[in-house]
Amino acid sequence: MSTIQKELAIFEEFNFEIPPVGVKFLAAKPEGLKKLDKILDFCEMLVESQQSGVFYAAVDNFTCVGPLLLGMVESEPVFESGMVGPELEIFKDARANKRLYPHVPRIDKGTVNYVAFAPLDKLTFEPDVLVVTAGVSQAEIILRANSYTSGKIWTARGSTVMGCAWMFVYPYLTGEINFTVAGFGFGMKARKLFPEGMIVMSIPWDQLPAIMANLGEMKWVPHSFTIDRDAHKAKARKIAGELKKKLSAEK
Repeated sequence: MSTIQKELAIFEEFNFEIPPVGVKFLAAKPEGLKKLDKILDFCEMLVESQQSGVFYAAVDNFTCVGPLLLGMVESEPVFESGMVGPELEIFKDARANKRLYPHVPRIDKGTVNYVAFAPLDKLTFEPDVLVVTAGVSQAEIILRANSYTSGKIWTARGSTVMGCAWMFVYPYLTGEINFTVAGFGFGMKARKLFPEGMIVMSIPWDQLPAIMANLGEMKWVPHSFTIDRDAHKAKARKIAGELKKKLSAEK
């Protein structure tokens, strides 16, 4: 087991149906990793790693908008004009499609030349983003761990198309956790990449230490999750009442 696998070992306790995948953005060619031997869309590479293991991809491995988002190629006017979306029945007209592009996260041109992928049980490099495909209850635990010691709020950002931008690039550039529901997003739904209803969550590297520490400390299943609704409400009222009495007594 590699050092990074040991550091991330607590994620193994979830027994995810689909393995988490570490993703790393690189300027220089990674050593000790094989190059992907096929051409895929950016989002398809996640599934390829979940099923087949470790590899890196270069610009000639990508189709779709991946190279544009990674700063590997110049933009194509036919896409940024907004003319493609209406033809695919995604947007009513080009102006609606075009409005999307200023908001899509992209990596600066020429700064990323390779992207490495590895499932958690084969991970040998420190990921820039860990992508977790989880059930709803599993995802709730991770989101709760993210705020357990910090009180951080969570948000989900995305767009009808270019889901890979929000899955890979957005958390990498912003340091914010992001997630979507499998079945949202035109391209990933059309490609049938994940079982619908699962949560696809992207965790940037700088959020991982606190999340792992909190997962090791907090109760994954609080008592209120094990009792019925009325019992939980009664428990909350009792706690609030006792605290009010304590605060009144201290005055």
